[in-house]
Parts: sequence; structure tokens; C-alpha cells
Amino acid sequence: MNVQRWVARREKSWRQLERLLNQAEKQGLTALSSDQIHQIASLYRSVSADLARAQSRSLSHIIICDLQGLTTRSYSLIYQGSRRQEWRALLEFYRYGFPATVQQTWPYIAIATLVFCAGGAIGWWYGWQDPGFLALVLGADFVEEVRTSQDLWTVSILGVEPIASSSIMINNIAVSLRAIFGGITMFMPAVPLLTPPGAFTVYLLAFNGIMIGCVGTLVAQENLAYDLWAFVFPHGALELPAIFMAGGAGLLLARAILLPGPYVRVDALKIYGLQAAQLVYGIVPMLIMAGIIEGFFSPQTWIPNEIKYIVGAAVLVGLVQYCRRKQPTP
Repeated sequence: MNVQRWVARREKSWRQLERLLNQAEKQGLTALSSDQIHQIASLYRSVSADLARAQSRSLSHIIICDLQGLTTRSYSLIYQGSRRQEWRALLEFYRYGFPATVQQTWPYIAIATLVFCAGGAIGWWYGWQDPGFLALVLGADFVEEVRTSQDLWTVSILGVEPIASSSIMINNIAVSLRAIFGGITMFMPAVPLLTPPGAFTVYLLAFNGIMIGCVGTLVAQENLAYDLWAFVFPHGALELPAIFMAGGAGLLLARAILLPGPYVRVDALKIYGLQAAQLVYGIVPMLIMAGIIEGFFSPQTWIPNEIKYIVGAAVLVGLVQYCRRKQPTP
């Protein structure tokens, strides 16, 4: 290979890439046209091939260093710029995309909330009417321990906050995922029969509501309600809405299968499945924050209950305001 002739033929491309890189690094990638960006990508591939050829032929150290510099700068611009775009898109989703999804899917979230509240009302009613119902739902040993000790079980978190917080996050995420996938499954573990899609989601919401209603009855009977709800409110202001949203996502998937409307089921699953996935992306950070609050803030006995109620109210108001956010019109 005639090195001088090869360098003379290829150097035009090298300098062209260098000019484009200088422009992008000074003005930003957005200052380039789409043709210029494609040109950078094309020149990057050709210069990378030139570098490999120069290294295999043991050409001048100056030429190799020049080509290494161009390829390194090109790689950084292309791939780090792409990652920046991804982070920017993710930030934009959490700023406006997730609230928009909540607003679009609010009927399904509302239905999930109503199912949970109906379960809570059933648990509360039957808990007062039949003491044996509390033992059936919560377990006889648990009910007896609360009545005997006259103390909340939540103090067990103290001293093991990091472990408890991690366990709470994992459990809440698992419950939410089961509620979501319950929208497409036709098998309900509690009933060994095939069921319509969405039945397990409804069952999970109702059963958890019944448990909360029974717990509310138990602590009310033992005059522990004020302390318990002070514990629940700070993290529950995020945790419960996240579970309702997960239930809404499950109902969206069930809707796609059972009531696809004008779409074929495959297309309906794509449309409603995308909304369900967007809800999932949004609720995971909510559940992580709820787990941190529940592990490190809610059980602390040195924090007055009044402060916990104020924090819970502030979190709930902030969440409602966030979910009402609309993207500004250009």
C-alpha cells in the first residue's frame, strides 16, 4: 500500500469529520442538521476502518493518534449524546408523560379504587358484626396478640429499618405486579379454575381492601386507631394510590382482551398495554419512596403523630397536584 497516496485520499474525510465534531462540540448536537448527524455516523465508521488499517500496517504514530482522537470524539458524541437524549426523554416522561397517562386512564384507576374501598367496607362491617371474621381474615394469633399486648406491631421495624424498607419495597412492587398481570391471566391462585382476564386483579384489590378494613376494625376496638393511621398515612399516601394505579393497569389489559372495541385484540393489547406499561414506569418510583418512608419515618415513636398526619397530607396533596400537571403548550 502506498501510504502517502492512501493518506492523501482519506485525509479529506478525516478533516470533514473533524469540522463536524468541532461544530457539534461547540454548539451542541442539536445545532446539526439530520444530514450532518448521519454524515458523522457514516464518517465515524469509515474512520474506524482507517484506524484499524493504520494500526495493522504500523503506520506513523502521528496518523494513528489523529485517527484515535477522531474515533474517540465521534464515539463520545454519538453514544453519550444518545444517552443524554434517553435521560432527557425519561425526565420528560416523569415531568409530563406519567401525569398525562394517569389522566387518560383515570376511569380504570377509579374502578380499582372503588373495588379496594368496597373490600374495605366489607371488612369493616363484618369485623364489627362477627369477631370470628377478624380471626378468619387476619389470623387468630395476630388478633389475640394485638388484643393482649395492646400495642401496635409496627414497632418491630425499629432497629432494622434498612432491611425492613427493602422488604417493604419488594413486597409492594410484587403486589403491584400481580395486580397488573392479573389483567391478562386466566388462572386465579385462590380458585383452581379458569377465570376471565382481570378477575385476579379484582380479587387482589378486594382482598387487600378487606384486610385493611379488618385491621381498621381491630385497632378501633382496641383504641389503637389514631396511632395506626398516623403510621400508615405518610407512606400510604403514595403506596395505596400506586396500588390503585397498578390495578388500573391490570384492568386496562383485561379491557384489551375482553372489550377490544374497534380494534383487533392484538392492536388493543398494544394500545392499552402501552398505557399499562407507562403506569408501571410511574408507580415503581412511588413504591420505592413509600418503602423508604415506611421503613425510616413512619415507625419512629419520637415523631409526634400530628407531624405524621401533616406529612401524609402534604404527600397526598403533592401527588394529586403532580397527577393533575399538564404539559405547557408551545
